[in-house]
This record gives sequence, C-alpha cells and structure tokens, in this order.
Amino acid sequence: MKYISTLFLIFIIVVIVLADTGNLPPSIRALYRFPNGDKVGHFILFGLLNFLLVRTFLSSFPTQSRSWVTVSTSLILALLIALEELSQQYFSARTFDLVDLAASYIGLVIGAWSALKWHMPNRVKG
Repeated sequence: MKYISTLFLIFIIVVIVLADTGNLPPSIRALYRFPNGDKVGHFILFGLLNFLLVRTFLSSFPTQSRSWVTVSTSLILALLIALEELSQQYFSARTFDLVDLAASYIGLVIGAWSALKWHMPNRVKG
C-alpha cells in the first residue's frame, strides 16, 4: 500500500505542476470539457489519495488510535490542498475556485470514511 500511495501522490503532484505550467495533456484536459468535470476530478483524486494515505498510515501505525491517524492524515492533506488551491492565484494558467476546494474536501471526507470502514484481512505471518 505504501508504494501505491507514493506513486499516486507523485501522479497528483505531476498533474498539479503540468496544470500550473499550462501543459496538461489532452486526456486530462478532456475532464474540463463537460460541466463540473474539474470538480469531479478534485473529488475523485483527493478522495482516493486520502483513502490510500489513511490506509497506509493505519497499517504503519497499528498501535495508534484509528480515528487519530485518520483525522491527522486528513487535516494535513486538507491544509496542503488549501495551499495548492490558493497558490493558483499566482499562475496565469490556473484560477482559484472555492467550489474546487469544497469538492476536494468532500472527497477527503469520503476517502477517510471509506478507509476507516475498509476491512483488510489480517496477513498470516510465516
């Protein structure tokens, strides 16, 4: 799970950098062609990222409270997402949008809730 989380985080960072520089590939730009496509993208991408990160940290810190791990992971990610959205004001290819931020946060909540409810089978140690 750590590798999947890391790769997905890198993917999102690459997408952000490409968007900031106005170099999004056509396949990703296609999301903007239908109404609220970018909001759906924010919801899915950040919801999935939070799900993966929470699952990773829950397995990495099994003795910590599950809710503490989930809330702290989600709050840190929420802060980073807010900073990224606010930074868009400084890039000519981007526009700051509170609705994008809200879609990201709704995705975070759903991702965190899903990660808490997801039951991973215990591995048999050999």
